[in-house]
Amino acid sequence: MSMSLAVAVLLLGVADSMVGSYFVLFVTEDAGLTPLETGVFVSVHGAAGIMIAWLAGHGFDRQPSRWYAAVSMLCGGAALWLMPAIRSYPLFILLAVTLLGALAAAFPQLFALGRHLPGAGSTAGRSVTLLRSVWSLAWAAGPLIGAAVRAVAGFPAILRSAAVVLVVAAVWVLTAVPRPGPPHPQPPPDDRTGSRQPRSTTILPTVGITLFFTAMFAASVVMPLFVTGELAQDDSAVGVLFSVCAAVEVLAALLLAAMPAHISQRLIILTGMGGFVFFFALTVLADDLILLAAGQVVRGIAIAVVGAAGIRWFQDAMAPATGRATTLFANATTAGMVLAGIVGGGAVSLLGYTGTLLLCGAVTVVATIAFAVGTSAHHGRPPPVPACRPLPPPRGPAGSETHSRADRG
Repeated sequence: MSMSLAVAVLLLGVADSMVGSYFVLFVTEDAGLTPLETGVFVSVHGAAGIMIAWLAGHGFDRQPSRWYAAVSMLCGGAALWLMPAIRSYPLFILLAVTLLGALAAAFPQLFALGRHLPGAGSTAGRSVTLLRSVWSLAWAAGPLIGAAVRAVAGFPAILRSAAVVLVVAAVWVLTAVPRPGPPHPQPPPDDRTGSRQPRSTTILPTVGITLFFTAMFAASVVMPLFVTGELAQDDSAVGVLFSVCAAVEVLAALLLAAMPAHISQRLIILTGMGGFVFFFALTVLADDLILLAAGQVVRGIAIAVVGAAGIRWFQDAMAPATGRATTLFANATTAGMVLAGIVGGGAVSLLGYTGTLLLCGAVTVVATIAFAVGTSAHHGRPPPVPACRPLPPPRGPAGSETHSRADRG
């Protein structure tokens, strides 16, 4: 794993978690958006982010470059800096589909770079897992930093502090992260499916990942209400439980990176999804903090496993299209977040807190089945050809000069 790339992931994660933890509170309490306006804003932003990230992924596969990640972070930084000064809802929507939407490309672009760094070789796949542990660490620290900034200077300072971090991250990527070379996919034998796969081979796995994150995000919204309302625990218990989950997530991602390369990524993902079902069972049965904490340990392991092994599986399955593969996984996560708002909000009003958690568990079961069925055709198949071949040179009037221009400096 490149330490310079790890620093970039850490900076992006800190900025993302600072804003993500308080964004809804900012747009409702400070900017004055109604709940309906907030819901529309979040949905439009998610849809725009999916489209922009997908276009950036295609561009990266045509010509790998650090500029995609850097520009997306600069756009996000500009959006966050401007938002505290905006009170017009149409301008909020405009930011959502342009500058703020572009920030969604940063995460998959950085993880795609990890597969292309010079000298990565056989460790390219493992570096994804290590970078995922850095991302988890950033999300453990970012909300605490955001809380400290809010206590001193309020909501607008959180957004502008995150904007500065994003600009620093963009400059760091362009100056410290090595220029990308050819990809280095090294999938385990039972996961290797040849060179680029037909698009149909990733449909069901993508559905499975989307449903998994739908259940995860919906449960994140319901859990605090369940703990304080259903179980009558103190508000501080919520922070303790989420801290346990974050700490376990970091450790689990590091342990996953140490696993032998021959262990099937498919099996690891399915084990993580099965563990997530167990988390919902523990939570629903809990009557004190001990079982709740045990459930958060399982939850942290499951999120780390699916988050890290999932990226690696898509990169292996779609090699050498690293940019599109990583973007597909990231967009599935974003789609899950958008669906979670609908599922979580509607389910709580109809089923209550416990019923919603049970529904999330059922959604996770469906996610596990979808991923298992969608990947069963490749399980155990011997590798017919090498996993990757060099990408063709870009075509067009620029010819062979495109690479040097795209990645200069």
